[in-house]
Amino acid sequence: MTHVNAPQQHILQVSELTKKVRFILESELRTLWLCGEISNFIAASSGHWYLSLKDSKAQVRCAMFKGNNRYTRIRPQNGQQVLVKAKVSLYEPRGDFQLIIEQMEDAGDGLLRQKFELLKNQLQAEGLFDQRYKQPLPDFVKTVGIVTSSTGAAVQDILTVLKRRNPSIEVIIYPTLVQGDAASELISDAIYDANERDECDVLIVGRGGGSLEDLWAFNEEPVVRAIFDCDIPVISAVGHEVDTALADYVADMRAPTPSAAAELVSDDNQHLLTKIQHYRQKLVHLINHKLQRSSAHQQLLNHKLALTSPEQQLRGQQQKADDLHARLLQSLNVQQSQLQTSIAMLQQRLMAASPKQKIHLAHSKLDDFQGRLVRGLLQCKDNKQQQLARVAQNLNIVSPLATIARGYSITRDSNGRIIRSLEQVAINQTVTTQIADGQIESVVTNKQYKATAD
Repeated sequence: MTHVNAPQQHILQVSELTKKVRFILESELRTLWLCGEISNFIAASSGHWYLSLKDSKAQVRCAMFKGNNRYTRIRPQNGQQVLVKAKVSLYEPRGDFQLIIEQMEDAGDGLLRQKFELLKNQLQAEGLFDQRYKQPLPDFVKTVGIVTSSTGAAVQDILTVLKRRNPSIEVIIYPTLVQGDAASELISDAIYDANERDECDVLIVGRGGGSLEDLWAFNEEPVVRAIFDCDIPVISAVGHEVDTALADYVADMRAPTPSAAAELVSDDNQHLLTKIQHYRQKLVHLINHKLQRSSAHQQLLNHKLALTSPEQQLRGQQQKADDLHARLLQSLNVQQSQLQTSIAMLQQRLMAASPKQKIHLAHSKLDDFQGRLVRGLLQCKDNKQQQLARVAQNLNIVSPLATIARGYSITRDSNGRIIRSLEQVAINQTVTTQIADGQIESVVTNKQYKATAD
């Protein structure tokens, strides 16, 4: 029987397989949007939701954990069409393929929400929402323009607030549809009309609350661009506080409700009266302060006028002239005394610096220098003579001539070198011997070495 050797392979455990499959699903598919019908919905006691999404051909298990489902606006029901944002995953313990839902909306609202985000990102990239384009609201508003439905609750709320807070504000309504297919074009036309007429200080654009579909006109691009192009400061007041429209992002200011927008543009009458009273008190204080300063200035001018009268000035000039005359006399006396002292000092310096005196002093110094020079020369001569005698005496002591004079002689070879050894001469060599009274030339005929003891 023949055995076939299979190639060596790593054998997976089931848990390893499910882990690898889960990793592949989560890393490859990541986040996706999915539309389907809810079935088998279960709201667990833990707060998590478990359900299936299906269409006519397939279904997939889903889980939405309580950290995400608490932000969902709808309450899921079996048979409901929804749009979900989810991650593909695998429940490892059972090997079940499933979706982890992060966001869920009604299918109709969900598609609108996607369209909302897409247009928002586009307009934001163009810079329409940049803070640098925002205009400040005027401090005092005389005329308010309102772009909304003339029969809706929003305009009534705005008028009620304005009448209660500041009935002096004039209101101009630019009526338009705020819901339906044609609403966005009509709203943008009304905004352009208000901007062209330029008859209001601030413009409120908005409507009352409703569903996302009801408010959709304020998410349309024509409305957003009309608000951006408007030279009049625009307040967006669309729906309720929880509602957000693209008009809110592009407007110069967002109000949570139409009533809140009316409050932003109107000061309360009591508040105005309080401000007027405050300004009145401040004005009175400033006037009183100005009067006090003017009175003090007038007194100062009167005092200066009294000081600058011709008679007063003449007396002052006379006194000043007398003082200057006395100071001049004193200065002249001081200068005269100083001049006399300087003359005496110069005379003394002139006598001290007389040429005759300098010549006499120079002669005296010259005679002294001559005497000191002669004495120095004689002394130097004596010293040199004594020094010469000592050197001659020392030289005579070590001189060879003195040695010769005592009976000694010096023998030299033909080159004048002193002969100190028999090795320096040869037989028949001529040598010269110096004695006290002359020289003797001789020829060497014999050399006899000194006998040495054995």
